Amino acid sequence: MIDKAKLGADMTVLDLASGTGTLAIIIKRKFPDVDVVGVDGDPRILQIAKAKSESANVKIEFDQGLATQLPYADSSYDRVFSTLFFHHLGHSDKARAFAEIFRVLKPGGQLHVADWGKPTNFLMRLLFYPIQWLDGFANTKDNVEGQLPNIIQHSGFNDVQIDKQFSTVFGTLTLYRALKDE
Repeated sequence: MIDKAKLGADMTVLDLASGTGTLAIIIKRKFPDVDVVGVDGDPRILQIAKAKSESANVKIEFDQGLATQLPYADSSYDRVFSTLFFHHLGHSDKARAFAEIFRVLKPGGQLHVADWGKPTNFLMRLLFYPIQWLDGFANTKDNVEGQLPNIIQHSGFNDVQIDKQFSTVFGTLTLYRALKDE
């Protein structure tokens, strides 16, 4: 996912729902000249992320904020990443979060998402049921029906693609990519 983003010096990256900062740290280590910001709604998780980034000796800003109302100006970021987050949101919050990502991305910016997608076979569908029990059937409905690309596109993005799908012990993990036109 990081390689598909084609990151370069002086780019700005937002890790949406950054959790404990693992992805943000990986990006910053691989691309030290990229400005990386993580945002998450949980202040306790952000404290862990800050401690991890300090321990890793990388400079990353971690902010508290919600995906449906990001605390950033329009056209602030070149790339936005999100991993295993959108299946936690209901349909309307997914749509609002993608609209917010579109707003904060610069023209020509890219969105990269890793999340549960439409199962690639019957076994993957069966393996996804425990995730649905834990996170809610309503929240995961769009994912299991393969609707994330449509929601992303309706938020204004073009060239919405599925880059790759992985079979896991929890179901089909899908990598999505989208472009905000210049």
